[in-house]
Amino acid sequence: MNRRVLLDAGPLVALLNRRDKYHEWAKLQWARAEPPLITCEAVLSEACFLLRAAPGGSTAVFELLRRHVVEMPFRLADHLEPVARLLRKYANLPMSLADGCLVCMAELNPESTVMTLDRDFRLYRKRGRQVLPLIMPETA
Repeated sequence: MNRRVLLDAGPLVALLNRRDKYHEWAKLQWARAEPPLITCEAVLSEACFLLRAAPGGSTAVFELLRRHVVEMPFRLADHLEPVARLLRKYANLPMSLADGCLVCMAELNPESTVMTLDRDFRLYRKRGRQVLPLIMPETA
């Protein structure tokens, strides 16, 4: 994959939880992606919460960070207004903080693609009208 991959919580959880219905899909996508995958703290918070019952779930998230397979260069404090604007724009969905951060990250990284399981990303737009390039299973 040549594009920088922006990582949502779903594929991270699917990779680390063998019982997840998208586990095999996630393993394939992760094998294709060139590290580091980038994300934000909101995504990591969601993933750790969703993995709370999986043995070693949160520990595995932190291990990916330690090994720089996943990095989180995005700081919400530096992008409050753009993310707040996105949350207002998509309040009817509603857009999560993690989704707002990822859309903002996509705007900051024009050659990026979002790896997600969240269908709402098919509706989100960067810079108002641009479709987000996605890595997503057809069945999601």
